[in-house]
Amino acid sequence: MTTDPATPVSPGVSDRVPAADPTWRATTMAETDHVKQHLGIAIDHLERGRAVLSMTVTETMANGFGTTHGGMVFALADTAFAYACNESDAEVVAQGADITFARATRVGDRLTATAERRWVGGRNGIYDVTVTTADGEVVAEFRGRSRALVKRG
Repeated sequence: MTTDPATPVSPGVSDRVPAADPTWRATTMAETDHVKQHLGIAIDHLERGRAVLSMTVTETMANGFGTTHGGMVFALADTAFAYACNESDAEVVAQGADITFARATRVGDRLTATAERRWVGGRNGIYDVTVTTADGEVVAEFRGRSRALVKRG
């Protein structure tokens, strides 16, 4: 199966994003977030410092054992982290992240990543993301460390 990189893997995925607000970077990122679109990740809920995103595991996301590739779980968690930490007009990026995998999932499973701010100080932040199955079973725990970029120019 060939897919145009700009075409969502899961057509019809809709985002629940508040109206674009120049003081809230997360509301302006979704339209040009090609990785999110390609993986079929949907924004289920968005508020400053918190984001809930989900995706359905497809065949192209499975590893050689038939389970979801850890990189796909990481990508979902990292994307939720990105929307949670871009809560102002500053561009905020990951300065580091760790993930612990708790259980395997398979093709067809719907995964949900809930990202929440734990601490922000100056240009740094810490955000925790829990990835769960549709039944609420924990799949992974992710901790992201953010850094707001300095505007130049």
